[in-house]
Amino acid sequence: MQQSGSDKHSRASGRSAMASAQCFLCLTVLLAGTAATAKAERSECLDNPPDMSQRGGEAGVIVNDLPGGFKGYVTGAASSSRAIVLASDVFGFEAPLLRQIADKVSEAGYFVVVPDFFNGDYLDSSKNISEWIKLHSPVKAAKDAKPLFAALKKEGKSIGLGGYCWGGKFSVEMGKTSDVKVVSISHPYIVTTDDMKEVKCPIEILGAQYDEVAPPKLVYQYVSVLRHRTEIPYYAKVFPGVAHGFACRYNTTHPFAVKTAEQALGLMIDWFDKYLK
Repeated sequence: MQQSGSDKHSRASGRSAMASAQCFLCLTVLLAGTAATAKAERSECLDNPPDMSQRGGEAGVIVNDLPGGFKGYVTGAASSSRAIVLASDVFGFEAPLLRQIADKVSEAGYFVVVPDFFNGDYLDSSKNISEWIKLHSPVKAAKDAKPLFAALKKEGKSIGLGGYCWGGKFSVEMGKTSDVKVVSISHPYIVTTDDMKEVKCPIEILGAQYDEVAPPKLVYQYVSVLRHRTEIPYYAKVFPGVAHGFACRYNTTHPFAVKTAEQALGLMIDWFDKYLK
């Protein structure tokens, strides 16, 4: 069939339009995939960031040369034979509420250390959490922190560990060693049921009803594993009406949030009192 010049132009235009449509479709799919990825990367770990304006009246001091090369917040009597290391959530050791928690723990007779395991590189909404975790693996951090725990033990201190979010995984990793005597974790991040098979010390797990990171179902799975390990004391509680982060970055103007966080703190201190002699 003979094709005229106008037919060729028409068909070429049609092919061009089709190619443009295909490119547009590809771009739409790509953007949709990017949006889905961004949505998938959203994490409750970043909800309710700490209010840095609440800082003030702290009882402790900043130490720039903790064993292991860490900077940290230190509070309580250095002469105490009982030390608590608090491992922060993704917002780091500078969060005012976390330092207030440390001060309250010290008032119970403990020497408290809150190290900066992130060296100032805290997670925020501009960063991809998966990429950030690769740089700040709590498993690797537990290995890097060995000198800190060794130094505390050399001073004759028995050590307890409290962890929030990221610090929950860090605490569990340390709980698999002989370096700590007791562990308490609140709204933990990336802690697995297999982790519960390896913990060597008493462990307390404080969860939240509306936690998407460590939902009640997962907390119950932790308990299911621990129930069969009769040699390991454990305690678990899921707090109603609260979400991830409830224990260390709560709304200080909300009475229920404050009361719940205080209950979690009380349970943590009681757990340390029971097993840290």
